[in-house]
Amino acid sequence: MKYLGISSKEALETLKLESASEILKVFARATETREKFFGKKIEMCSIINAKSGNCPEDCSFCAQSAKSSAKIPKYPLVSTDVMLKAALDAAKGGSNRFSIVTSGRSLTPKQIGKVCLAVAKIAEISGLKACASLGILDENALRKLKISGLDRYHHNLETAESHFKKICSTKNYSDKLITVKNAKKAGLAICSGAIFGMGEKLEQRIELLETLRNLEVDCIPINFLNPIPGTKLEKIRRLTPFECLKIIAVARLMMPRTSIRICGGREVNMRDFQSMIFFAGADSFMSGGYLVTPGRDRAADRQMIIDSGYISSLK
Repeated sequence: MKYLGISSKEALETLKLESASEILKVFARATETREKFFGKKIEMCSIINAKSGNCPEDCSFCAQSAKSSAKIPKYPLVSTDVMLKAALDAAKGGSNRFSIVTSGRSLTPKQIGKVCLAVAKIAEISGLKACASLGILDENALRKLKISGLDRYHHNLETAESHFKKICSTKNYSDKLITVKNAKKAGLAICSGAIFGMGEKLEQRIELLETLRNLEVDCIPINFLNPIPGTKLEKIRRLTPFECLKIIAVARLMMPRTSIRICGGREVNMRDFQSMIFFAGADSFMSGGYLVTPGRDRAADRQMIIDSGYISSLK
């Protein structure tokens, strides 16, 4: 196995901790582990919502679902020039990676060709590592993206398999696993994670992380649900900052060599505790906004890195 981290049993026991002093000991251990494998550098990434809304799936967390009544922008795939401009803005803001994200189950071959063109331009001009999140794709489409210059493919599992049908009834969990495996076969690095705080049990959080560990993904994006009005989960309780931090720490300790990237829901769930993500073991995070919700200013996020005693991986 590539990963030699703590067991699922120890991970579950860690999530159950209530004592602040015991939790802080876990953070110290997670920080030591992160610094051993990633040093003092922190990576920032940014995304563009390149195709928004009108998704036929019924994911209960998603404002872009056709089943949602959330008030969001809806538009077809944007031009390659729009994608490139967003990438250049992200580079100026301090990001290391830039991802093209689209709504829906998948893209047509023509749309894949358009994204390939954008990826090639981004890789050539911006200096960023190009990533993409385009839904369920076969190996052939993923190879085309790899040839165009794509570095990493993002495809979240969303939650544990045992909880998935409560979150989405229009997709099969097996299709998500196959897409991750197809991307690996195509020679792409893999970014795959989940959204926590969707009513899952603690045991299911560990189940999800264990699945990712077995898949040997390269990066785990950790999202915390931001309940959006108009979605099925709009009334669910938000996680507390310490719940979020324990999830980060457990992910780090289970997968010491894997990039742990903090993404959506950071601002609304963690509030004044955002800088603690580094001390819980995160080595990277998303900045500059999410799919349909705003994020924090990139300059403020860069300052957070400095104030925490770390440095941008651009340096």
